[in-house]
Amino acid sequence: MANAPKPNTAKKQSSSSGSNVFASLAIIICFVIGYLVWKLVMGNPIHFEGGDPENGQPLPGDYFGMVYKAGVVVPVLLGLLLMTIVFSIERFFVISRAAGKGNVDAFVTRIQGFLSSGNIDSAIAECDKQQGSVANVIKSGLLKYKEASADTRVNPEQATIAIQKEIEEATALEMPMLEKNMTVIATLVSIGTLTGLLGTVTGMIKAFSALATGGAPDQAQLANGISEALINTATGIFTSTIAIVMYNVFTSKIDKLTYSIDEAGFSIVQTYASTHN
Repeated sequence: MANAPKPNTAKKQSSSSGSNVFASLAIIICFVIGYLVWKLVMGNPIHFEGGDPENGQPLPGDYFGMVYKAGVVVPVLLGLLLMTIVFSIERFFVISRAAGKGNVDAFVTRIQGFLSSGNIDSAIAECDKQQGSVANVIKSGLLKYKEASADTRVNPEQATIAIQKEIEEATALEMPMLEKNMTVIATLVSIGTLTGLLGTVTGMIKAFSALATGGAPDQAQLANGISEALINTATGIFTSTIAIVMYNVFTSKIDKLTYSIDEAGFSIVQTYASTHN
């Protein structure tokens, strides 16, 4: 029995390589932008008394000046926050594209209806309308189903195994792209909190250094140290919160797509087994 058309592996490898390049560039660019925002925007002289970002105090109520004074950990946290936003947007578009043009649950239901009526061509046409990774996997199984049905010499049991294997191979090619860069978001959950904690520690060191001076404590240094600790803590927690929420959202969507593929694949295999045995 001839093999059904396989998904374009060269295209998948090219897409994977492009995704790796995007991830590397995005990380570098996010850190650069984070530093520039911290240095040029938050460190703008207009935010400080006497127009001196290095030695002057932030103007009363000027949040940008306060954040700038929170130290060099801030641009790192800003870079991590930008990474969380960028990779969340990227995953949103990739997963949406994988789901196709219509509702996935409704699509699977229509496929099952066509299978029940034996209308394989309509099911394949429905996959072409839906598009996306889910439709591509199901279409591979349907093409193998159609091919096996047309070959009267094939053993039904072997054909059933071949259909199942075809679906598994197509899934192995399509689904990894959905999980790509998810590790970056998962890492940001921990890195955001730890980097914020680092800023907290450096801020508290400055605060206690102000208290350790002889005579009256340096009020400005003490205030800056406490401000640095709190700002870094808040930014780190905020970054980690966004990262963990987006990670759970995307994981849920990926699980839903995987379940839809398994459900449709099971229907294809069972329909063939029941009609040819």
